[in-house]
Amino acid sequence: MTDKNRSQWDLGRFIKTLTYFEVIPFLNWVQQLIPGSSQDNENRPIGGRELGVILVAGATGGVGKRVVRRLIEQGYQVRSLVRDIDKARSILGNNVDLVAADITKPETLNSLVMANIQAVICCTAVRVQPVEGDTANRDKYYQGVKFYQPEIIGDTPENVEYQGVKNLVEAAKKYLPQSNEKLIFDFTNPSAELKNYWGALDDVVMGGVSASNIIFVENTALFTGNVSTANSGGFASVRSKNFDPPYNLSGYEGIKLRVRGDAQRYKIFLRTDAKWDGLGYSYSFDTVANTWIDIRIPFADLIPVFRAKVVKDVSPIDTSRVCSWQLMLSKFEYDGALNPQFSPGGFSLQVESIKAYGGETLPQFVLVSSAGVTRPGRPGINLDEEPPAVRLNDQLGGILTWKLKGEDSLRTSGIPYTIIRPCALTEESGGKELIFEQGDNIKGKISRDDVAELCVQALQQPQASHLTFEVKAGENSTLSSNWEQLFSNLYPDQ
Repeated sequence: MTDKNRSQWDLGRFIKTLTYFEVIPFLNWVQQLIPGSSQDNENRPIGGRELGVILVAGATGGVGKRVVRRLIEQGYQVRSLVRDIDKARSILGNNVDLVAADITKPETLNSLVMANIQAVICCTAVRVQPVEGDTANRDKYYQGVKFYQPEIIGDTPENVEYQGVKNLVEAAKKYLPQSNEKLIFDFTNPSAELKNYWGALDDVVMGGVSASNIIFVENTALFTGNVSTANSGGFASVRSKNFDPPYNLSGYEGIKLRVRGDAQRYKIFLRTDAKWDGLGYSYSFDTVANTWIDIRIPFADLIPVFRAKVVKDVSPIDTSRVCSWQLMLSKFEYDGALNPQFSPGGFSLQVESIKAYGGETLPQFVLVSSAGVTRPGRPGINLDEEPPAVRLNDQLGGILTWKLKGEDSLRTSGIPYTIIRPCALTEESGGKELIFEQGDNIKGKISRDDVAELCVQALQQPQASHLTFEVKAGENSTLSSNWEQLFSNLYPDQ
């Protein structure tokens, strides 16, 4: 090719690309001195972050507000389901995603509330407080100590503990993903943070003139542009910045893409180190014009490549540290072979989501119930030795009876679940050793702090799936709990 036939190369785009991906530290440092430029080092993508939303119902209650705080501290995206936005804002603060809904009114549990949820933690409960005239003992109630006379305030146990829980379970079932999947990128409702993770990486870095971009439209990420073979080029791509820490996808079989393309063949790359021009693990996939399809890519089928050449004698991908992601349209396959489905010019690939699949089943619905739910009416029970809720179950509108029915609605739903039955809840500080039992005979008390931590930990433990158990605090404090062992010692529900 003569110089006359060469298209004009864009030096500005070349420098912009290298700066965006921090290839040349000096250029990136200079860019940060420019007013209004982004401070990427302060917003480096976190691969350990859960991008699926955890929905917390009863988020302003004693346990619920603690659950919200712990989830946020651990990097989860949290959506708080509340009845009163203004009241919730005063309790939870201004930096919490709030949605107004009422679990006793199923029509309010719509797509705005349930969209892209990964799991649900339900901390809802009827309001129980000492009757007027027993206010001298009010503090006893909040410390899990017997008090003179309780009463229900507001809605009934049947509506909240049973029908409300059942409504929430049925709504969640329609929106929860497959229980053995991990959501990596959800483009249906992208945050500003997510939009800043991806940038164009085209053949301009090799002297070519192709140009692409990623645009967030129609609840998707649209990879689009123009690919040209001029100047010996022929590829366009979008790539994520490096995630720190990387994604840990160990325990999963592969990744699944939900895409709509233009009948061309595309590639996806996963990288396990932060090098700009290092080894990548690639897979080619065909698309169907204007049709949504799922692409399942086993990790075992990823091909190690360097600049479109297959690298021999390389270990399989280390799925515990996936640093970056890349989508590409190229005229080449591997080792000089041509892409049989390639057409230069305009192209379009819409991506709805990227997930890992084939992992262990994790709980997707954690329900905070109560110890004692099976005791009212049980033969051999000495009511004088039972907590107030058991002794006064009928007087309190059958509170424990309806809690048990709420549990049953979850157990029969098909959703992987954990049902936690705490003993008397207190405002004491947490950090105690926890005692798990089954059979609903346990008595004692437990801090709301410890119950909140237990809810969050259950989401991360495959051993917690399909469990119902009671829990109380022990006498000793502990700096950390062996959650895997605690859950492994329990028997799954039949």
